[in-house]
Amino acid sequence: MANSNNINRRHFLKTAAITSTALLLNNGCSSGSANGNKQLFDISLAQWSLHEMLYAKKLTNLEFPSYTKMNFNLSAIEYVSRFFEGNETNNTYLTELKKRCQDSGVQSLLIMVDHEGYLAAKNDSVRKESVNKHKKWVAAARFLGCHSIRVNAKYGDKSAAKEGYSETMKQAADGLNQLGEHAEKSNISILVENHGGLSSNGKWLSGVMKLANRNNVGTLPDFGNFYEYDRYQGVKDLMPYAKGVSAKSYAFDNEGNETTVNYRKMLNIVTTAGYHNHIGIEYERKKGSTQVPEMEGIRKTQALLEKIRMEMK
Repeated sequence: MANSNNINRRHFLKTAAITSTALLLNNGCSSGSANGNKQLFDISLAQWSLHEMLYAKKLTNLEFPSYTKMNFNLSAIEYVSRFFEGNETNNTYLTELKKRCQDSGVQSLLIMVDHEGYLAAKNDSVRKESVNKHKKWVAAARFLGCHSIRVNAKYGDKSAAKEGYSETMKQAADGLNQLGEHAEKSNISILVENHGGLSSNGKWLSGVMKLANRNNVGTLPDFGNFYEYDRYQGVKDLMPYAKGVSAKSYAFDNEGNETTVNYRKMLNIVTTAGYHNHIGIEYERKKGSTQVPEMEGIRKTQALLEKIRMEMK
Protein backbone atom coordinates (compact mmCIF):
# COMPACT_ATOMS: atom_id res chain seq x y z
CA MET A 1 0.00 0.00 0.00
CA ALA A 2 1.35 3.42 -0.84
CA ASN A 3 2.17 5.75 1.98
CA SER A 4 -0.73 8.16 2.48
CA ASN A 5 1.67 11.02 2.89
CA ASN A 6 3.18 10.22 -0.52
CA ILE A 7 -0.30 10.05 -2.05
CA ASN A 8 -1.20 13.40 -0.55
CA ARG A 9 2.08 14.87 -1.69
CA ARG A 10 1.62 13.59 -5.25
CA HIS A 11 -1.96 14.87 -5.22
CA PHE A 12 -0.77 18.30 -4.03
CA LEU A 13 1.97 18.50 -6.65
CA LYS A 14 -0.41 17.38 -9.42
CA THR A 15 -3.03 19.90 -8.32
CA ALA A 16 -0.42 22.65 -8.06
CA ALA A 17 0.90 21.79 -11.51
CA ILE A 18 -2.60 21.88 -13.02
CA THR A 19 -3.33 25.17 -11.29
CA SER A 20 -0.03 26.68 -12.41
CA THR A 21 -0.62 25.52 -15.98
CA ALA A 22 -4.12 26.98 -15.93
CA LEU A 23 -2.80 30.28 -14.64
CA LEU A 24 -0.11 30.34 -17.28
CA LEU A 25 -2.63 29.53 -19.98
CA ASN A 26 -5.01 32.14 -18.68
CA ASN A 27 -2.26 34.71 -18.46
CA GLY A 28 -1.01 33.68 -21.85
CA CYS A 29 -4.47 33.91 -23.32
CA SER A 30 -5.02 37.20 -21.61
CA SER A 31 -1.70 38.53 -22.81
CA GLY A 32 -2.14 36.97 -26.22
CA SER A 33 -5.66 38.27 -26.40
CA ALA A 34 -4.44 41.71 -25.49
CA ASN A 35 -1.73 41.49 -28.11
CA GLY A 36 -3.98 39.74 -30.59
CA ASN A 37 -6.71 42.29 -30.00
CA LYS A 38 -4.38 45.25 -29.87
CA GLN A 39 -6.00 47.78 -32.10
CA LEU A 40 -4.36 48.69 -35.38
CA PHE A 41 -4.66 52.27 -34.16
CA ASP A 42 -6.36 54.10 -31.30
CA ILE A 43 -8.94 56.85 -31.71
CA SER A 44 -8.93 60.25 -30.02
CA LEU A 45 -11.08 63.37 -30.34
CA ALA A 46 -9.67 66.67 -31.57
CA GLN A 47 -11.36 69.56 -29.77
CA TRP A 48 -11.89 71.46 -33.02
CA SER A 49 -14.63 68.95 -33.84
CA LEU A 50 -16.73 70.75 -31.22
CA HIS A 51 -15.68 74.31 -32.04
CA GLU A 52 -19.24 75.51 -32.69
CA MET A 53 -20.34 74.44 -29.20
CA LEU A 54 -17.19 75.88 -27.64
CA TYR A 55 -17.55 79.25 -29.36
CA ALA A 56 -21.22 79.37 -28.36
CA LYS A 57 -20.24 78.68 -24.72
CA LYS A 58 -22.36 75.53 -24.68
CA LEU A 59 -19.22 73.62 -23.71
CA THR A 60 -16.04 74.71 -21.95
CA ASN A 61 -12.49 73.52 -22.14
CA LEU A 62 -12.79 72.20 -18.59
CA GLU A 63 -15.86 70.16 -19.54
CA PHE A 64 -14.26 68.75 -22.69
CA PRO A 65 -12.65 65.63 -21.10
CA SER A 66 -15.77 64.32 -19.37
CA TYR A 67 -17.96 65.31 -22.33
CA THR A 68 -15.75 63.26 -24.66
CA LYS A 69 -15.86 60.21 -22.42
CA MET A 70 -19.58 60.41 -21.73
CA ASN A 71 -20.77 61.05 -25.29
CA PHE A 72 -18.27 59.11 -27.40
CA ASN A 73 -16.62 56.72 -24.95
CA LEU A 74 -13.21 57.93 -26.10
CA SER A 75 -10.33 58.11 -23.65
CA ALA A 76 -7.91 60.46 -25.40
CA ILE A 77 -8.24 64.12 -26.40
CA GLU A 78 -6.43 66.83 -28.33
CA TYR A 79 -6.90 70.43 -27.22
CA VAL A 80 -6.99 73.67 -29.23
CA SER A 81 -5.11 76.59 -27.66
CA ARG A 82 -7.77 79.25 -28.23
CA PHE A 83 -10.28 77.42 -26.01
CA PHE A 84 -8.01 77.82 -22.96
CA GLU A 85 -9.08 81.49 -23.07
CA GLY A 86 -5.83 82.81 -21.64
CA ASN A 87 -5.56 80.21 -18.87
CA GLU A 88 -2.56 78.35 -20.29
CA THR A 89 -0.32 79.72 -17.52
CA ASN A 90 -2.97 79.59 -14.78
CA ASN A 91 -1.81 76.80 -12.47
CA THR A 92 -5.18 76.58 -10.68
CA TYR A 93 -6.98 76.18 -14.00
CA LEU A 94 -4.52 73.62 -15.34
CA THR A 95 -4.69 71.65 -12.09
CA GLU A 96 -8.48 71.53 -12.34
CA LEU A 97 -8.32 70.45 -16.00
CA LYS A 98 -5.83 67.71 -15.17
CA LYS A 99 -8.02 66.51 -12.31
CA ARG A 100 -11.06 66.34 -14.56
CA CYS A 101 -9.09 64.26 -17.04
CA GLN A 102 -8.03 61.88 -14.29
CA ASP A 103 -11.57 61.66 -12.89
CA SER A 104 -12.93 60.85 -16.36
CA GLY A 105 -10.18 58.41 -17.28
CA VAL A 106 -9.15 60.57 -20.22
CA GLN A 107 -5.61 61.05 -21.53
CA SER A 108 -4.41 64.43 -22.80
CA LEU A 109 -2.39 63.89 -25.99
CA LEU A 110 -1.48 67.29 -27.40
CA ILE A 111 -2.38 70.95 -27.69
CA MET A 112 -2.94 72.47 -31.13
CA VAL A 113 -1.37 75.92 -30.86
CA ASP A 114 -2.41 78.79 -33.14
CA HIS A 115 -1.79 82.55 -33.32
CA GLU A 116 1.63 82.57 -31.67
CA GLY A 117 3.66 84.18 -34.41
CA TYR A 118 5.77 83.01 -37.33
CA LEU A 119 8.13 80.12 -36.64
CA ALA A 120 9.37 80.29 -40.24
CA ALA A 121 9.74 84.07 -40.42
CA LYS A 122 12.57 85.50 -42.51
CA ASN A 123 13.60 87.86 -39.72
CA ASP A 124 15.61 86.09 -37.00
CA SER A 125 14.18 88.18 -34.16
CA VAL A 126 10.58 87.60 -35.31
CA ARG A 127 11.27 83.89 -35.47
CA LYS A 128 12.82 83.95 -32.00
CA GLU A 129 9.84 85.89 -30.65
CA SER A 130 7.49 83.20 -31.96
CA VAL A 131 9.62 80.48 -30.34
CA ASN A 132 9.33 82.30 -27.01
CA LYS A 133 5.56 82.68 -27.37
CA HIS A 134 5.21 78.92 -27.79
CA LYS A 135 7.17 78.09 -24.65
CA LYS A 136 4.20 78.57 -22.32
CA TRP A 137 2.33 75.94 -24.32
CA VAL A 138 5.19 73.50 -23.92
CA ALA A 139 4.92 74.00 -20.15
CA ALA A 140 1.12 73.55 -20.21
CA ALA A 141 1.43 70.39 -22.31
CA ARG A 142 3.97 68.93 -19.90
CA PHE A 143 1.75 69.74 -16.90
CA LEU A 144 -1.28 68.07 -18.50
CA GLY A 145 0.70 64.96 -19.48
CA CYS A 146 0.62 65.58 -23.26
CA HIS A 147 3.29 64.19 -25.55
CA SER A 148 3.31 67.14 -27.98
CA ILE A 149 2.15 70.55 -29.07
CA ARG A 150 1.07 71.10 -32.66
CA VAL A 151 2.44 74.27 -34.25
CA ASN A 152 2.19 76.02 -37.62
CA ALA A 153 5.18 76.59 -39.90
CA LYS A 154 4.06 80.07 -40.91
CA TYR A 155 6.36 82.61 -42.50
CA GLY A 156 4.25 85.77 -42.65
CA ASP A 157 5.11 86.45 -46.29
CA LYS A 158 2.65 85.41 -48.99
CA SER A 159 5.31 85.70 -51.69
CA ALA A 160 7.38 82.97 -50.02
CA ALA A 161 5.47 80.23 -51.80
CA LYS A 162 6.79 81.45 -55.15
CA GLU A 163 10.02 83.21 -54.29
CA GLY A 164 11.36 81.63 -51.12
CA TYR A 165 10.63 77.90 -51.24
CA SER A 166 14.09 76.70 -50.21
CA GLU A 167 14.92 79.69 -48.02
CA THR A 168 11.65 79.45 -46.13
CA MET A 169 12.29 75.76 -45.62
CA LYS A 170 15.56 76.61 -43.86
CA GLN A 171 13.85 79.27 -41.75
CA ALA A 172 11.14 76.85 -40.67
CA ALA A 173 13.71 74.21 -39.75
CA ASP A 174 15.58 76.77 -37.66
CA GLY A 175 12.48 77.95 -35.79
CA LEU A 176 11.38 74.38 -35.12
CA ASN A 177 14.83 73.38 -33.94
CA GLN A 178 14.94 76.28 -31.51
CA LEU A 179 11.57 75.32 -30.08
CA GLY A 180 12.44 71.63 -30.17
CA GLU A 181 15.61 72.22 -28.18
CA HIS A 182 13.60 73.99 -25.49
CA ALA A 183 10.81 71.39 -25.49
CA GLU A 184 13.23 68.48 -25.25
CA LYS A 185 13.90 69.39 -21.61
CA SER A 186 10.21 68.77 -20.92
CA ASN A 187 10.01 65.60 -23.02
CA ILE A 188 7.57 67.35 -25.37
CA SER A 189 7.56 66.97 -29.16
CA ILE A 190 6.89 69.76 -31.63
CA LEU A 191 4.58 68.69 -34.45
CA VAL A 192 3.82 70.61 -37.62
CA GLU A 193 0.49 70.14 -39.36
CA ASN A 194 -0.18 70.71 -43.02
CA HIS A 195 -2.21 73.80 -42.22
CA GLY A 196 -2.07 76.23 -45.08
CA GLY A 197 0.61 78.00 -47.11
CA LEU A 198 3.72 76.01 -47.92
CA SER A 199 2.98 73.59 -45.07
CA SER A 200 0.18 72.20 -47.25
CA ASN A 201 2.83 71.10 -49.73
CA GLY A 202 3.92 67.65 -48.57
CA LYS A 203 7.28 67.87 -50.35
CA TRP A 204 8.09 71.19 -48.69
CA LEU A 205 7.12 70.11 -45.19
CA SER A 206 8.95 66.78 -45.44
CA GLY A 207 11.95 68.79 -46.61
CA VAL A 208 11.67 70.93 -43.48
CA MET A 209 11.70 67.76 -41.38
CA LYS A 210 14.84 66.51 -43.10
CA LEU A 211 16.59 69.82 -42.45
CA ALA A 212 15.42 69.99 -38.83
CA ASN A 213 16.57 66.41 -38.27
CA ARG A 214 15.51 66.42 -34.63
CA ASN A 215 13.92 63.50 -32.77
CA ASN A 216 11.28 65.62 -31.04
CA VAL A 217 10.31 67.58 -34.15
CA GLY A 218 7.79 65.80 -36.34
CA THR A 219 4.53 66.08 -38.24
CA LEU A 220 0.80 65.80 -37.63
CA PRO A 221 -0.57 64.79 -41.07
CA ASP A 222 -4.14 65.97 -41.62
CA PHE A 223 -6.30 64.15 -44.18
CA GLY A 224 -7.57 67.55 -45.32
CA ASN A 225 -5.67 70.84 -45.70
CA PHE A 226 -3.95 69.90 -48.97
CA TYR A 227 -5.09 72.51 -51.47
CA GLU A 228 -2.93 72.33 -54.59
CA TYR A 229 -1.23 69.09 -53.65
CA ASP A 230 -2.52 65.53 -53.81
CA ARG A 231 -3.76 64.66 -50.32
CA TYR A 232 -2.71 61.00 -50.48
CA GLN A 233 0.78 61.86 -51.65
CA GLY A 234 0.92 64.54 -48.97
CA VAL A 235 0.15 62.11 -46.18
CA LYS A 236 2.71 59.68 -47.62
CA ASP A 237 5.29 62.47 -47.57
CA LEU A 238 4.60 63.30 -43.93
CA MET A 239 4.11 59.85 -42.38
CA PRO A 240 7.83 59.10 -41.87
CA TYR A 241 7.89 61.97 -39.37
CA ALA A 242 4.39 61.55 -37.88
CA LYS A 243 3.82 61.52 -34.14
CA GLY A 244 0.09 62.06 -34.54
CA VAL A 245 -2.55 61.87 -37.30
CA SER A 246 -5.66 63.96 -37.83
CA ALA A 247 -8.64 62.30 -39.52
CA LYS A 248 -10.34 65.30 -41.06
CA SER A 249 -13.93 64.72 -42.19
CA TYR A 250 -16.54 66.94 -43.81
CA ALA A 251 -19.50 64.97 -45.19
CA PHE A 252 -20.79 61.41 -45.54
CA ASP A 253 -22.81 59.33 -47.96
CA ASN A 254 -25.71 57.04 -47.05
CA GLU A 255 -23.32 54.18 -46.30
CA GLY A 256 -21.30 56.26 -43.84
CA ASN A 257 -18.30 56.82 -46.10
CA GLU A 258 -16.58 60.20 -46.11
CA THR A 259 -17.26 61.82 -49.47
CA THR A 260 -14.16 64.02 -49.66
CA VAL A 261 -11.48 61.64 -48.41
CA ASN A 262 -11.05 57.95 -49.22
CA TYR A 263 -10.59 56.78 -45.62
CA ARG A 264 -9.61 53.23 -46.55
CA LYS A 265 -6.84 54.52 -48.77
CA MET A 266 -5.68 57.02 -46.14
CA LEU A 267 -5.67 54.51 -43.29
CA ASN A 268 -3.75 52.06 -45.42
CA ILE A 269 -1.10 54.74 -46.03
CA VAL A 270 -0.96 55.53 -42.31
CA THR A 271 -0.65 51.96 -41.05
CA THR A 272 1.65 50.83 -43.86
CA ALA A 273 4.03 53.54 -42.66
CA GLY A 274 4.13 51.71 -39.32
CA TYR A 275 1.97 54.17 -37.39
CA HIS A 276 -0.33 52.55 -34.81
CA ASN A 277 -0.94 55.28 -32.25
CA HIS A 278 -3.87 57.68 -31.90
CA ILE A 279 -5.74 59.03 -34.89
CA GLY A 280 -7.73 62.11 -33.93
CA ILE A 281 -11.27 62.68 -35.15
CA GLU A 282 -11.49 66.21 -36.57
CA TYR A 283 -14.93 66.80 -38.01
CA GLU A 284 -15.24 70.21 -39.61
CA ARG A 285 -18.64 71.40 -40.64
CA LYS A 286 -18.29 74.53 -42.69
CA LYS A 287 -20.33 77.48 -41.46
CA GLY A 288 -23.75 77.69 -43.08
CA SER A 289 -23.44 74.31 -44.78
CA THR A 290 -26.04 71.54 -44.87
CA GLN A 291 -23.59 69.01 -43.45
CA VAL A 292 -24.57 67.04 -40.36
CA PRO A 293 -24.20 68.73 -36.94
CA GLU A 294 -21.04 68.34 -34.89
CA MET A 295 -22.19 65.49 -32.65
CA GLU A 296 -23.44 63.44 -35.59
CA GLY A 297 -20.34 64.22 -37.64
CA ILE A 298 -18.06 63.04 -34.84
CA ARG A 299 -20.05 59.83 -34.42
CA LYS A 300 -20.03 59.14 -38.16
CA THR A 301 -16.26 59.68 -38.31
CA GLN A 302 -15.74 57.44 -35.29
CA ALA A 303 -17.95 54.73 -36.78
CA LEU A 304 -16.08 54.88 -40.07
CA LEU A 305 -12.68 54.65 -38.37
CA GLU A 306 -13.84 51.70 -36.26
CA LYS A 307 -15.38 49.94 -39.26
CA ILE A 308 -12.25 50.22 -41.38
CA ARG A 309 -10.04 49.27 -38.43
CA MET A 310 -12.03 46.07 -38.09
CA GLU A 311 -11.83 45.39 -41.84
CA MET A 312 -8.07 45.92 -41.86
CA LYS A 313 -7.61 43.71 -38.84
